[in-house]
Amino acid sequence: MRPFDVILFDWDGTLQDSTATIAACIQAACVAVGEPEPALETAKHVIGLGLQDALMICAPQCPASKYPDLARAYRHNYLQQDAHLQFFEGALELLTHLKAQGYLLTVATGKNRAGLDRVLASTGIGHFFATTRTADETESKPSPRMVLDTLAQLNIPAHRALVVGDTTHDVQMANNACVQAVALTQGAHDAAKLASAQPTVILERIAQLQTWLDGLGARTA
Repeated sequence: MRPFDVILFDWDGTLQDSTATIAACIQAACVAVGEPEPALETAKHVIGLGLQDALMICAPQCPASKYPDLARAYRHNYLQQDAHLQFFEGALELLTHLKAQGYLLTVATGKNRAGLDRVLASTGIGHFFATTRTADETESKPSPRMVLDTLAQLNIPAHRALVVGDTTHDVQMANNACVQAVALTQGAHDAAKLASAQPTVILERIAQLQTWLDGLGARTA
């Protein structure tokens, strides 16, 4: 038996190994517009938030008039790198297996719509997902809006949904939507930080998700 009907995946740091690249691009963008370079830990912490929310944290003294320049600098840096990013080991195999088992797979990401559509087109994996949500068309994590909108569209109750992500923002989004959450230590936030948000379970790698789900299914069969 499937323990859930729908699984909502974060993208960066969860499906795609992009944490280091994003953090470096945030740091470079701040320097490019004359702001202090944020600490690496700060740049990693904001991954998963909407871009404006992330940049406000990383460049707290930056005047609002410079936000467009800061965002453009980040996007310019990131676009030089994103074609070279790889999926985590086992991620694509996992999506294949889960879809074959009848799970509805979706994406809930801090990317904007243009960015997600670009990566789905370039990687050719859009067919895995029943629907997707981005921060610029709903609300940034940890708001539950991406989860709630997805569940409403698919007509699935919260107790049959699971969020999978690598940050406390993902876990808090799930908690705010009253759904369970798997936290992965492979991405932006370490195990101690993730534990503070109280996910359902913490796993090291996304490839371990299938085994965890199978164990739940066996207990509820």
